[in-house]
Amino acid sequence: MSLTDSLGGSRVRIAGVVALVAAAAVAAVAMDLPLLEIVTVGFAERSLQAATPIALTAIGGLYAEKSGVFNIGVEGFMIFGAATAATTMWIVGGGSPGQSDVWLAILASVLVSLAFAVVFAVLLIRYEADQIVAGLALWFIGLGFGPFMAVLVWDSRNSPSLESINDLTIPVLADVPVLGPILFDTSPLVLVTAVLAVAAWKFLNDTRYGYWIQAAGENPEALDTAGVSVTRVRYAAVIFSGVMAGLGGAVLLAQAGSFTGTGDTMVSGRGWIGIVAYLFGNYNPIGAAVAALVFGGLDMLQIQLQTVGISVPNRLVNLFPYAGVVVVLTVWGSTRTPSAVGEPYESEE
Repeated sequence: MSLTDSLGGSRVRIAGVVALVAAAAVAAVAMDLPLLEIVTVGFAERSLQAATPIALTAIGGLYAEKSGVFNIGVEGFMIFGAATAATTMWIVGGGSPGQSDVWLAILASVLVSLAFAVVFAVLLIRYEADQIVAGLALWFIGLGFGPFMAVLVWDSRNSPSLESINDLTIPVLADVPVLGPILFDTSPLVLVTAVLAVAAWKFLNDTRYGYWIQAAGENPEALDTAGVSVTRVRYAAVIFSGVMAGLGGAVLLAQAGSFTGTGDTMVSGRGWIGIVAYLFGNYNPIGAAVAALVFGGLDMLQIQLQTVGISVPNRLVNLFPYAGVVVVLTVWGSTRTPSAVGEPYESEE
C-alpha cells in the first residue's frame, strides 16, 4: 500500500469518526439529553484511562500482523499480565502493597509475558502451528491461569483490594483549563501509552527495522532476497506483541486496583477490542490509539449516564463498546490486511 493510499484511508476513517460523533451529538440534542453534563472533564480522563490497556494491546497486535503473523492470543496475554501483576503486587507488598510495588508488578508482568511470548512465537513460526487455533488456545489457557493464580494466592477467584496507580500532576500545566486535568493531572500510564504510540508509529514508518517488519508481512520473499531473515523479524514482532498485550493487562490491573477472575476475568474482551482498534486505525499505531479512546469512551459512558440520572439498564450500557465494534467492522471492514499474513515462510537457502 502506498503512502498516499494509507493517508487517504486514514482521512476517511477520521472523517467517519467525526461524522459518528456529530450524529451522536445531534441525537443527544434531539432527545434532550444533558450533553454538557455527560461529556465532562472527568469523563474524558476516565476514557483515556480505559483506553490505555486497549491501545497498548492494539499496538502490539498491529506489529505482529504487520510482520505476517496474526496474534489472536492477545486477550490471553492480557490475562497473564493482569494476573501476574496482581499476585506480584500482593506478594512483594506483603499483603499491603504501595506505589513502588505497583511498578514492580508491572515489570514482573512484562517479564512473564515475555516468557510466554517466546514460547508462543516458537510454536507459530518454527513449528508453524495454526495461528487461529494457537491464539484461541492461549486465550483458554489465560482464562484458566488467571483464576488459578488468584485461588492459589487468595483462595478466591477475586483478589482483595490491592493498590492502584496514583495520578501524576505536572505543575503549571495541570492548571490549564480543561486540558490540564485531562492530560497533565492523570495516570502516568496514560502518558506512557501516548509516548509508546508515537514511538511505535515513528519506528514502523521511519526506520529500516520498521520497513523490515512491513516487508515481512507484504513480501517476505523480497526481504529474504535482500539478506534479512524473515524468521527473525517475525520472532521480534510476535514477542513484542505478547509483551505489549501483557503490559496492557498489567496497566488494567494497576488502574483498577484489584483482580477479578470470575467470568471472562477483568480483561473481559479488551484484547479482542484491541484487534478491532488496530484494524480501525488502518495498522497505524496512532490511529489504533485513537480507536482505543473511542472504545474507552463507550465503556465509561455507563458511569456518566448514572451520574446525570439517566436510567438505562446496565446490561444494555455494557453492550455499547461491543456495539461500537460491530459498527467499526461493518463500516471499515474493507481494511486491507498484509498480503502474507498467516502464511508461514521458509527461506530458500
